[in-house]
Amino acid sequence: MIIPKKLLKGDEVRVVAPARSLAMPWISDNLKEIAKNRFAELGLKLTFGKNVMEIDDFNSSSIMSRVEDLHEAFKDKKVKAIITVIGGYNSIEILPHLDYYLIENNPKILCGYSDITALSNAIHAKTGLITYSGPHFFDFGDKKGFDYTLDYFKKCLMSNKNFSINPSEKWSDDKWGKDQENRNFVVNNGFRIINKGECSGKLIGGNLCTLQLLQGTKYWPDLKDSVLFIEDDSESYIDTFSRDLSSLSMNKYFAGVKGIIIGRFQNASEVDLDLLEKKIKSNIYLSKIPIIANVDFGHTTPRLTLPVGGEIKMDVKENEVKLSVETH
Repeated sequence: MIIPKKLLKGDEVRVVAPARSLAMPWISDNLKEIAKNRFAELGLKLTFGKNVMEIDDFNSSSIMSRVEDLHEAFKDKKVKAIITVIGGYNSIEILPHLDYYLIENNPKILCGYSDITALSNAIHAKTGLITYSGPHFFDFGDKKGFDYTLDYFKKCLMSNKNFSINPSEKWSDDKWGKDQENRNFVVNNGFRIINKGECSGKLIGGNLCTLQLLQGTKYWPDLKDSVLFIEDDSESYIDTFSRDLSSLSMNKYFAGVKGIIIGRFQNASEVDLDLLEKKIKSNIYLSKIPIIANVDFGHTTPRLTLPVGGEIKMDVKENEVKLSVETH
């Protein structure tokens, strides 16, 4: 296991685009300015990969442009952390082209979520480097409801203290990138307890359908003594999510999974947690381990920052959940 150094004031953070481009039309200049100001308020210097504004027919850039920006970010001694612009669909394309020896010998924070799940888990699998599932550069442009996201970003990436995960007070599923003012925040009902139990292990996961793409490849992470954290976006419904989860539970290494943490579903996915619980309890592999849902990560606001490869303790009782993360 390789642990990257925490961020300090004055450190440089490089923005790269392994999936969608920074030139996406709905990433407005105003949103970019809010994001830049947030990093400045943290005392961090923000720089950008030279190819982040390149855009093609897939709203991305060439494989080699994306690889070049990642390699440059890892090589640059001044850069202490790398944050992705946003997600998409094609981070997996760059995995065979990455220099994992370069990455292993220049360890630093890599943060992003959604499609970046392929990149963060592959790098951890190939190098042992702890990577991070957390906000994109895009999310730092969120004008409202960002406090919880920022708090856990700092707890995970700017502090050496272990931290507990508590539910946010309110959450939103607005397409805020298109309208920063008209937001609808609702009261958070807290964690959903599906299976009780106690466990500890290394966190592995992110976006479930993206993680599934790595099965059977040399980029699949080691599940021994792991706690999975999984989520999916509005394109996932209970049928597809439970199918993917069932497939994952039949992986020959799934016996190493000690518990599962499920992120909050978007409204459009129409996932009924009662039905999901029935599916989980009927699965011979899933019914034996502690599982909770409705946790603040995924494609709603706000979201946690979690270490891929980092340690977590999970204690799920009848009416109480304790989650404690080691920051390393």
